[in-house]
Amino acid sequence: MINVLVTGGAGFIGGNFVRYALKKHPDWRIVNLDKLTYAGRKENLSDIEQDPDTASRYQFVLGDIADASVVDPLFDEEKFTYAFNFAAETHVDRSIGDPGGFIQTDVYGTYVLLEAGKRNDLKRFVQISTDEVYGSIDEGSFTETDLITPRNPYSASKAGADRLAYSYFSTYGMDVVVTRASNNYGPYQYPEKLVPLFVTNALEDLPLPLYGDGKNIRDWLHVDDHCSGLDFVCAKGKAGEVYNIGGGNERMNIEITGLILKTLNKPDTLIKPVEDRLGHDRRYSVSTEKLQSLGWKSEKDFETGIVETIKWYENNREWWEPIKSGEYKEYYESMYRDRLDKAS
Repeated sequence: MINVLVTGGAGFIGGNFVRYALKKHPDWRIVNLDKLTYAGRKENLSDIEQDPDTASRYQFVLGDIADASVVDPLFDEEKFTYAFNFAAETHVDRSIGDPGGFIQTDVYGTYVLLEAGKRNDLKRFVQISTDEVYGSIDEGSFTETDLITPRNPYSASKAGADRLAYSYFSTYGMDVVVTRASNNYGPYQYPEKLVPLFVTNALEDLPLPLYGDGKNIRDWLHVDDHCSGLDFVCAKGKAGEVYNIGGGNERMNIEITGLILKTLNKPDTLIKPVEDRLGHDRRYSVSTEKLQSLGWKSEKDFETGIVETIKWYENNREWWEPIKSGEYKEYYESMYRDRLDKAS
């Protein structure tokens, strides 16, 4: 068995990757290290733990990547071949209110993992970054060699981790690859991000708080395609390199909103334009030519994927309703209520 570390595997992308990797690689045993903060849910992978075909190849460990007393013994004991670092604070709005928490997890936590990997001769460290490190672009698409100019605390903390990971390749010769993916969508995404927030709000006939004029543009990547891209980079990427992973599906936020309402047969009157957030980048776009030249491409058709995603939330209310009626309710109201009140 090949021992593989996945950090943040109880979250949206990490959890989907655990599921993908266990199916794709029957010779992989995955250890999922997760702190179980608000967006990490152990039950996201309850089916994995209960399936005899995967249960013996999956282990959950509760812990913080920034805590060396947890990370170091884990590396010493498991002798990991690969490590995929998904663990991060990820929501821009939250980073504006608490930059320190993002720096602690995203940057310092990555440092702790890199140190442990270096001491234990890890074969490959995959640092999952984001296209947001590039900043906004009016025309064209960012390539991996373009200057990074993050414009909010979240993207700045990811940029710090991104470059820190590269420094371990450059300085110590550690096998590190960095990926920068565009906006993900799919099942199990915590309902603070645009798609799950707007879908679940629409299902409850609640307002959809659309920032500004709604014309901010994002490239949408299905989480399954992201997982296949990460797996591909681990197998075929070159040490020290950065690889963009994108879906090639640029849409304005107002378009996504309209598609959600149309799919659910809900009225446009649910859309409530609200005051734009601070440091809101206008457009993200990444070129995936580098990764495609190695043989990877996204497979999920956007129109099919987004409808499947909408239907998943519609058919899995038991997954998101407890979230939105619990701790999230207070957060949502504090984050959007003032804006909605001003917009009324």
